[in-house]
Amino acid sequence: MSSLQFNAVLLDISNRLSPDELHNLKFLERDIGKRELEKVNTGLKLFQILMQRGKLSADNTQHLSQLLALIKRQDLIGKLNDFESPSEPTENQPEPAERDKLDAAAEVIAENLGRNWRKLGRKLGLTDVKLESVSKKHPTDLEETTLELLKEWRKSKRADATTENLIAALRACQQNLTADKVEDRLKALEN
Repeated sequence: MSSLQFNAVLLDISNRLSPDELHNLKFLERDIGKRELEKVNTGLKLFQILMQRGKLSADNTQHLSQLLALIKRQDLIGKLNDFESPSEPTENQPEPAERDKLDAAAEVIAENLGRNWRKLGRKLGLTDVKLESVSKKHPTDLEETTLELLKEWRKSKRADATTENLIAALRACQQNLTADKVEDRLKALEN
């Protein structure tokens, strides 16, 4: 993704911040000196400082995501997430057979996991910011939340997203019955 596109996303986020939200972001960002913060009157200026200090780049948006989560702007986190993975490139993705297995596994997990989706997300290596973003998308539907969680995991792991890793994470979460059901579904697919 080009730096021009990344800057366009930052400009959009800056334009959507209210003065109070910018003030709150400045308050949360304590590593920047008071004098420097006094000169910040737009989100863009704050983002430029964060980039100069190595806390923000096209490849590293986690710090900004955490700040936006603290001021409860999940919609803006979504814009950053969309920038990070606007579409799923075909390169570095699992083979088609593995994708089919992952789709089947996701269906079984969504039907059976329930409230333990955050625990599974952590075992799969997703950040708390990403988990919070997932929970905001489907606050009342656990199955949809679980499907969103697995979609985010697949995006982040790409070719390393395998059913073996998924089953291992389920077992690490003491979700052995769900892991067994996934294995049964995968065996049924092979026959």
